[in-house]
Amino acid sequence: MIQKLLTFFLAFVCLQVQAQTPLVKVQWLGQAAFKITSPQGKVIITDPWLKANPLTPPEFKSIENLGKVDVLLVTHGHLDHFADAPAIAKLNNVPMYAPGDMNASVVALGILPPQLAPRFNKSGMVEPSPGIKVTAVRAEHSSVINWKNPETQKDEIHPGGEPVGFIIELENGFKIYHMGDTGLFGDMKMIADYYKPDLVLMPIGGNFTMGPQEAAYAATELLKIPNIIAMHYGANPLAKGTLAQFMGFMNNAKFKVHPLKPGEIAAF
Repeated sequence: MIQKLLTFFLAFVCLQVQAQTPLVKVQWLGQAAFKITSPQGKVIITDPWLKANPLTPPEFKSIENLGKVDVLLVTHGHLDHFADAPAIAKLNNVPMYAPGDMNASVVALGILPPQLAPRFNKSGMVEPSPGIKVTAVRAEHSSVINWKNPETQKDEIHPGGEPVGFIIELENGFKIYHMGDTGLFGDMKMIADYYKPDLVLMPIGGNFTMGPQEAAYAATELLKIPNIIAMHYGANPLAKGTLAQFMGFMNNAKFKVHPLKPGEIAAF
């Protein structure tokens, strides 16, 4: 009888501990922009195209409403990933981690000072906030910086380095693979096998990135990551892929797709 009571008590305590364990929260803000909140409450912002993004929830059209940002990540230089990042970096006095050569251009153009534009590259790992580790990995895409020259008021195109994806490891070991903009490539399998992410943020829109069919192939045949959030669709008329198409190509696979609308949160 005592043994049964003790077993019941321990099971109850375990359930209470699990219930009190902080969750990882992933909020989609449209395109490739996410607000990720770690178990210790640190806020990670990725690819913040917010003010001009037609999918951005109204409250996040003002970057002040993001709250305190602890980690800022940009996968490449295109405006729909980079546009609001410099302003967020300055507002929070937080470095913008992006491809090394992209940040070299950012500094040379005077967009950000060197201390807010650190350089790293593929396979490089940084710890932008205690307990948060970020590794740059390959993405199959392109990258330039479209910059309006303040003296001439003309748009200029400058080198944006090579695009990257990110493996984001949180304090509790939970790993998120933000693929950035990418087409299919075989080394996706190696990235997943080596880093073993728990969640992948995957572009599905097509034209500039994988479309629904290619993304479903990557998810089921190459990555095999248990949790999936689709991104980079719906904001640009050229990127015609839809979540419904992606889900159809997944063919009821064992991997869980979390169908977020902009502003919605998935917890893990």
